[in-house]
Amino acid sequence: MPEIFGVPVVVLLGQILLGLINGSFYAVLSLGLAIIFGMLNIINFAHGALYMMGAFVTWLCLSQLGLNYWAALVVVPLVVGAFGIVIERLFLRHLYRIDHLYSLLFTFGLALALEGLFRYIFGAAGKPYPVPQELTGVFKLGFMILPIYRAWVIVAAVTVCVAVWLVIEKTKLGAWLRAATENPSLVTAFGINVPLMLTLTYGFCVGLAGFAGVLAAPIYQVSPGMGSNLIIIVFAVVVIGGLGSIGGAILTGLGLGVIEGLTKVFYPSASTIVVFLVMVLVLLLRPSGLFGKEN
Repeated sequence: MPEIFGVPVVVLLGQILLGLINGSFYAVLSLGLAIIFGMLNIINFAHGALYMMGAFVTWLCLSQLGLNYWAALVVVPLVVGAFGIVIERLFLRHLYRIDHLYSLLFTFGLALALEGLFRYIFGAAGKPYPVPQELTGVFKLGFMILPIYRAWVIVAAVTVCVAVWLVIEKTKLGAWLRAATENPSLVTAFGINVPLMLTLTYGFCVGLAGFAGVLAAPIYQVSPGMGSNLIIIVFAVVVIGGLGSIGGAILTGLGLGVIEGLTKVFYPSASTIVVFLVMVLVLLLRPSGLFGKEN
């Protein structure tokens, strides 16, 4: 059996696939963060809590409303996105174009409030969510057995990320969004409602966090702390990719998931900090991030 540095190739391939699963969540969440920062100038520390809210709404849809997983994929992002729109209209719109510290403090407080609220209502214990019947079973790949649901997570996350990137970078709507962040007065002169556009952008990005919560529900225990355990890594992904870089957030999220997976093979004790080690190295060599624009 071929080996690399004494590790069988089949083991490495298995860890790469497992890393892609984690990287899929990093990519979807960091994508939303990158858009919010790049276009709204907001450091959205509440993104992890909104991801957690998405998972809980998914669980509630099944346990209380009888809505299955496929319905939740549509309903939950809309519900979480609508909540985000309310937050943006009431609070965040007043924080645009001022010091990032204000948005960071507000969204950090919002994250703590949401986590505390869900912990008070549902308790700290995790809630199980079943894998949908259509996605049960496994793929026998030879070098590993891959659950069908986890393969679906990778495909769904990458598809959504690529679709969003294409909309932002290659369509007229994306051009309007970019122009609205750079010169809102000029865009308004063309008859475009810039405040509404920014509100919907925030709601959409929050909806992406809700979508990630739906994907996560059958894999992880649905618990109030699931977002806080992930958001620090996701912020590191955004910094490494370059603040505001949409493509950088996607590629870095997937890449760091793979690096994290391979680290578990070669040096397991460093697997929990390898993302932050990469962030330090990138900031030393390229402070703007791998895909960020130099000032």
